[in-house]
Amino acid sequence: MIPYVVYKVMHLIGNFMVVAALGGLMVHLINGGSKEHGFRKGIAMTHGIGLLLSLVGGFGALARLGIAQEGLPGWVYVKVAIWLIFGGMTAILVRKKEFAKSLWILTFLLVGIGAYLAGAKPF
Repeated sequence: MIPYVVYKVMHLIGNFMVVAALGGLMVHLINGGSKEHGFRKGIAMTHGIGLLLSLVGGFGALARLGIAQEGLPGWVYVKVAIWLIFGGMTAILVRKKEFAKSLWILTFLLVGIGAYLAGAKPF
């Protein structure tokens, strides 16, 4: 059995990878860069691996805590929605670079909401 702390660290590392990849891409685009750049594959890999680690770590932690056994609470569905938004952000950014500044702010808002939900488990 994998301990809870391993899942939690996996989830956090995944979250950091996703935010780092999105932040790097957004800064590149805000500064006038194009979707064709030297580290495009690296950013895509960091983003994808981060999403996978975040998902596996999050659901693994839920299983370790016994939360997933009687059905998922509402806050988990909100966190999955946040995960889906983060998953689609790179596609939006490479097609509509004018959204980069708005998505920059949205990223911080979503990270804050996700952290609150994980800590408070309000519903």
